[in-house]
Amino acid sequence: MQAYAIIKKKRDGERLSPEEISWFIERHTAGEIADYQAAAWLMAVYLRGLDAQETASLTEALLRSGRQVDLSGVDGVKVDKHSTGGVGDKTTLVLAPLLAAAGVKVAKMSGRGLGHTGGTIDKLESIPGFKTELSLQEFISQVNRVGVAVAAQTEEIVPADKKLYALRDVTATVDSIPLIAASIISKKLASGADAIVLDVKAGSGAFMQDVTAARTLARLMVTVGKRAGRRVAALITDMDQPLGYAVGNAVEMAEAIAALKGRGPLDLTELCLELGSRLLVLAGPASNAQVARVRLEEILWNGRALSKFREWVAAQGGDPQVVDDPGLLPQAPRRIPVLSPRSGHVVEVNALAIGEAVRILGAGRARKDEPVDPSVGVILAAKVGTKVDAGEPLAHILARDKGEHEAKELVASAYAIAASPPKTRPLVRAAVEE
Repeated sequence: MQAYAIIKKKRDGERLSPEEISWFIERHTAGEIADYQAAAWLMAVYLRGLDAQETASLTEALLRSGRQVDLSGVDGVKVDKHSTGGVGDKTTLVLAPLLAAAGVKVAKMSGRGLGHTGGTIDKLESIPGFKTELSLQEFISQVNRVGVAVAAQTEEIVPADKKLYALRDVTATVDSIPLIAASIISKKLASGADAIVLDVKAGSGAFMQDVTAARTLARLMVTVGKRAGRRVAALITDMDQPLGYAVGNAVEMAEAIAALKGRGPLDLTELCLELGSRLLVLAGPASNAQVARVRLEEILWNGRALSKFREWVAAQGGDPQVVDDPGLLPQAPRRIPVLSPRSGHVVEVNALAIGEAVRILGAGRARKDEPVDPSVGVILAAKVGTKVDAGEPLAHILARDKGEHEAKELVASAYAIAASPPKTRPLVRAAVEE
């Protein structure tokens, strides 16, 4: 085979065979196909697309490029959840102990935040002492013992995807639906779970801003995941405004703890129950989503999920006292209000602007090797539909030593206020299970 011929074939809109895709990925990963040829192939894929079979072949090729986590040592069905990225998205922090308390094994490898989206690992590391670097033996042992473990994804997982993504990032080919699908599903397959629920965000703070495109991505990922023998479902959820009220690492952790106590934001609690219901059905303990939801609600309200969270934190070296005293989490020294310029109803809270403000404050990173400040962030005082008076706080900025003024301008720009209240919109826009 020749790289030139494979590039030309896709450029001309022809279908690539599994062997051609596998050969191309293997040779590029090994350094035998130059980056400029891989970039040309990525652009051909971006322009011509890949069908479901080609996407499945690419997923399999990416998967074979590195280490696959063997979870056969974990008893029962192992579940995982993936979000395509959003602002204020702290669902794993609530969902993981909730599912574990329901008797489902949660074995999850997560990433750090990049750009305006937060990362689960950064949020967990805001807990004093919490250890996210686990050996495979430690990981499996904890899942068996506690029912849940969340660890940082290693560099050995799907190295071909990391190499391709670096090229996609500089060749304007990131937003290709088949490339996104193969990237996400290959990492989920490599992590070893039996059942996976996908939270595909759509809106201003999401990678996919259009619901139609998000649905296309969700369907493709479900198809590819099922072809690989996994149980997969997806929800398309709203990300036109942040999820919950807290955006930042420690403040999101505090909000997740509040949700586990039954005092969290309604949208966060609702999303966790919806995602969790799908996973309970996929894993087998519940016959349908309605039965699963009733069970999860009971576990949340009777405190079992909170107890499991406490046990999980202690198992990974964190200080479980944060459950009773969230003030033990890192605290920013300054709190600056952003005031409403007029009276009216909030009709928009642009999630991207809020996410960028939090990144500028130091809670996020532009490069993977940058440190983050766990204490800084933004706490919303008003969301879409809230009636506000002139001079009333719309949000509060939590700052330390940088970005305060620019962040304040971004947060103020994120809000749109009108005389009339907006139409309500659903948090879950669609479900994809076939």
